[in-house]
Amino acid sequence: MPRFITLIRNDEQNIPADGFPADFGARMGALLEEITKAGVMLDTAGLTPSSEGTRVTLSGGKLTYTDGPFTETKEVIGGYSIIQAKDKEEALYWTKRFLEIHPDVWNITAEVRQITED
Repeated sequence: MPRFITLIRNDEQNIPADGFPADFGARMGALLEEITKAGVMLDTAGLTPSSEGTRVTLSGGKLTYTDGPFTETKEVIGGYSIIQAKDKEEALYWTKRFLEIHPDVWNITAEVRQITED
């Protein structure tokens, strides 16, 4: 069965000050339990803010290091999941379910890509 990575992108500069609603954790936990019992979820996690990250760039044979935050980027990767689904349609279904749990005031993008199995 193919595997997919979902990269969750968010705008760190515009995260609502009030955070998540009180019931968000319970709703997210229920979805993660459901997707795990379905045999789809392989791994998932949120990431620390970009202010704690470092970008390593290779250009012209030279490595450079840039410490975050990465202000030139509007959206950063805030989390990921690796799932095993029968096809891209199923991967998109679970991604839709994940995004729908988030409050309407959040602006989140999920990029779903199949992992090559060479």
